[in-house]
Amino acid sequence: MAPISIKRILISESVDPCCKKILQENGIQVTEKQNMSKDDLIAEIKDYDGLVVRSATKVTADVINEAGNLQIIGRAGTGVDNVDVDAATKKGIIVMNTPSGNTISAAELTCTLLMSLSRHVPQAAMSMKAGNWDRKKFMGAEMYGKILGIVGLGRIGKEVATRMQSFGMKTIGYDPITPPEVTATWGVEQMSLEQLWPQCDYITVHTPLMPSTAGLLNNTSFAKCKKGVKVVNCARGGIIDEDALLRALESGQCGGAGLDVFVEEPPKNRALVNHPNVISCPHLGASTKEAQARCGQDIALQIVDMVMGKGLVGAVTHSPPGACEVEVSVNGSSYRATGSVQGDSLVLLELNHSVFRQPVSLTGNLLFLKAAASPQLLPSVTGLLATAGVEIESFSAPAARSGDQWYCVGLSSLLGDLGALKPSVKEAAQLSV
Repeated sequence: MAPISIKRILISESVDPCCKKILQENGIQVTEKQNMSKDDLIAEIKDYDGLVVRSATKVTADVINEAGNLQIIGRAGTGVDNVDVDAATKKGIIVMNTPSGNTISAAELTCTLLMSLSRHVPQAAMSMKAGNWDRKKFMGAEMYGKILGIVGLGRIGKEVATRMQSFGMKTIGYDPITPPEVTATWGVEQMSLEQLWPQCDYITVHTPLMPSTAGLLNNTSFAKCKKGVKVVNCARGGIIDEDALLRALESGQCGGAGLDVFVEEPPKNRALVNHPNVISCPHLGASTKEAQARCGQDIALQIVDMVMGKGLVGAVTHSPPGACEVEVSVNGSSYRATGSVQGDSLVLLELNHSVFRQPVSLTGNLLFLKAAASPQLLPSVTGLLATAGVEIESFSAPAARSGDQWYCVGLSSLLGDLGALKPSVKEAAQLSV
């Protein structure tokens, strides 16, 4: 990609010092100003090419529209719900995050809350500090053999699953993007939410906050759950309907909740925080030294790489420069593909309107398959290829999980006859790059 000129960056929150150090070492002027009001930020941002934030700074449309020089908004963390991404996109401003920086820390806090709910650890500790010795009051339950429902099976959901499986929990889940055949490889059986709710002893959510996930756990879904289900939210406030949660806690339909996030932070309404079956934290998911160091380093290096033209990582709003669309005809079939150059490699982004979850590197022996989205596709194709003496080296799935989609399979060698795939796929093509 072509280099982008970034000379001055404003850091508006407490970010690990390594972020400032890396940026300055690469010739970028850095100013740190914290606790600014909206008006202060609007007045300040006019002089900067870049802005680095965490979760507290609200980068609204008003702020963006007044930022005449702004080219990049870097979120040192995962969620970008504090940034008006649509307004940034309209102005051509790149928004990037560091999706893996706080993965381990958020997963570990989730597991901590799950275990604390099971054994009433905070309540027992407070009782001891009050001078009590009450063993019966804090009777808990084992995690072993219980069912954990994970809603959102991205990086954090995966880490939670693998950790809680070590306690002997059965993990089931739901994700509209990650293919079931992928989550099955790390022990999570996918199903619809309607199937998931009534099976779970514990539920944890790990999705972004967006219209489709707001109030995901509500009066209706709580009513479908096991009586006494325990829930954890270390993702974003609002994914669990707070009013519905309070009603479920008071009725006993929900047996306990671990909350690290709230709709309003800090919460003015203390009803949930003060409930005896609620364990709460002041948004500590990414509050470890390791996570903050990773997020600060990652966002700085991503900005530097962009400035030097090395590549664009973590972009939420940006279409890769140089992306192009081509249409070719092979054996009478038309193929329309969108690709770009990343580093020294050609990558495929989309094929006949199937957008791949991750760019597909156009190297080696590649098999393209059109088939109905199904968890049985990968096992079926693997078996057919094995019969032909061909091994799968990679598997790239589309973002969509319904209807006919295109998949890309990296092969140890090209197939001699594509006809062997006909029972499982609707169309197939292969090439060697």
